[in-house]
Amino acid sequence: MKFKLAVLPGDGIGPDVLAEGIKNLEAVGKKFGHSFELTHGLIGGVAIDAEGTALSEDTLEMCRSKDAVLFGAVGGPQYDDPTAKVRPEDGLMTIRKGLGLFANIRPVKLFPQLINSTPIKPEIVKGTDFIVIRELTGGLYFGRPKRQWTTTRGRRAVDTMAYSEHEIERIVRVGFELARKRRGKLTSVDKANVLQSSRLWRQVAGEVAKDYPDVKMDNMLVDTCSMRMIQSPTYFDVIVTENTFGDIITDEASTLTGSMGMMPSASIAGVPSSQSRVIGLYEPIHGSAPKYKGQNKANPIATILSVAMMFRYSLSLEKEAAAIENVVDAVLNEGYRTYDIMSDGCTRLGTKEMGDAIVKKIMAQS
Repeated sequence: MKFKLAVLPGDGIGPDVLAEGIKNLEAVGKKFGHSFELTHGLIGGVAIDAEGTALSEDTLEMCRSKDAVLFGAVGGPQYDDPTAKVRPEDGLMTIRKGLGLFANIRPVKLFPQLINSTPIKPEIVKGTDFIVIRELTGGLYFGRPKRQWTTTRGRRAVDTMAYSEHEIERIVRVGFELARKRRGKLTSVDKANVLQSSRLWRQVAGEVAKDYPDVKMDNMLVDTCSMRMIQSPTYFDVIVTENTFGDIITDEASTLTGSMGMMPSASIAGVPSSQSRVIGLYEPIHGSAPKYKGQNKANPIATILSVAMMFRYSLSLEKEAAAIENVVDAVLNEGYRTYDIMSDGCTRLGTKEMGDAIVKKIMAQS
């Protein structure tokens, strides 16, 4: 089969890790008989420098015509001026909204080989394997009014957390569908003791739950969730939450996996189903880490696992997705590590060498 993909490397280490993702994408293609037409575009700081905008309309339109989008990272210290009218992150917000990517799926899985790479006690973190579903196109990041102004009493700013019943219903349904395919447990995370938007969230989640009697749902305040995630991470199966809360707790969750370099993500425009394809954007959750740009140091595994998620959710190719995930496990089993997950007795590899090791294993599979 032939697929058309958009490739947006972005800034910092984005191009470095995405190169390894593409290398593994093409290896899987050779192994399973698929081909890929790749179209590159600019996003983030490099787009601002070249085009004056973090994501041009032409690039967005190009992405709309593809089966999926592979993305690296955006940002850098040269763009950190808080008064700047255009920021690299604007490109990411634009593509999420422009493609309708309302559901962000972030697996939080500790590979057993990395149990000593996390600062959490092994007896607590052992067996950690859950998914966070983050609503991606609503809430504080997109609500209006959103502005900063000056008054006679000084400067003021406002951001608005706004959610509709429809936005909540569709993201909660994604959570239930994934929980149904896993261990049948969904935790809906909110701040219903304080926020009106969270009270609506909790009401709608309870209504959707009636359609899924086979899934056990509980409600949890975000502060409690943040604590329990460290105290007893194996409590969770699937978490569903709003935009800002999801952004924060998934970075916290990277502590459980040993490194942000191990955490992939998928941002999709529909409820995932093996019977239908949904357009999605696939990226590692780590940032652009500009100090490591071009140093052959960054961990590409999160990007390579994001490619596996693309096979699963946008291309409906489960065997190909599983092949990548199994090979990553095998490479870690052989003691290969990048700097961020390095431990005694293991072999340290650079970005390219880790990508090559995974490709070699893919091609050697029977």
